[in-house]
Amino acid sequence: MNPHVKSCAGASPLVLVALFWSGMAVAEGPGDPAAVKNEDGKFYDAQGIPTYSIKPDGTVDWYTYSGFRRYNSECLRCHGPDGAGSSYAPALTNSLKTLSYTDYLTLVAAGKKEVNAAQDLVMPSFGVDKNVMCYVDAIYVYLRARADDAVGRARPSKHEDKPEGAKNWETSCMGPQ
Repeated sequence: MNPHVKSCAGASPLVLVALFWSGMAVAEGPGDPAAVKNEDGKFYDAQGIPTYSIKPDGTVDWYTYSGFRRYNSECLRCHGPDGAGSSYAPALTNSLKTLSYTDYLTLVAAGKKEVNAAQDLVMPSFGVDKNVMCYVDAIYVYLRARADDAVGRARPSKHEDKPEGAKNWETSCMGPQ
């Protein structure tokens, strides 16, 4: 699991912003999505950024599948189906082509407000919303796969089982069910 997200589950949005901007610099955009590390079913690229893994038969890793589910429950209402955007909010499949992982985490945790004569962009802060922050990496992994056209616009038809690490993280972040 991403140690920066693990340690932030109950933090305020301002604490999260400070944490994410404190030395976690990465190149603009997500970079090469090739998975070079697998930690209990969670894949990372060469920069240590969460990424997807798709088998030749189309089976996606658990985090890509979980990200699809969480995106559809938490993000779809503004950003449209499959990250394709809407008249209300931008296409995240386009945004993730240039947005760094650090900027993504900051934006989700702290929100955004950009109001001027030409536009009125407001994204609420989700820094204390466990339904988002406990799954922020999974949502990122799904959107990264969508941005790279590695997964289509439909629910992934095959996925890996939920790894123990994901079960343990979910329990520690969301609390016992």
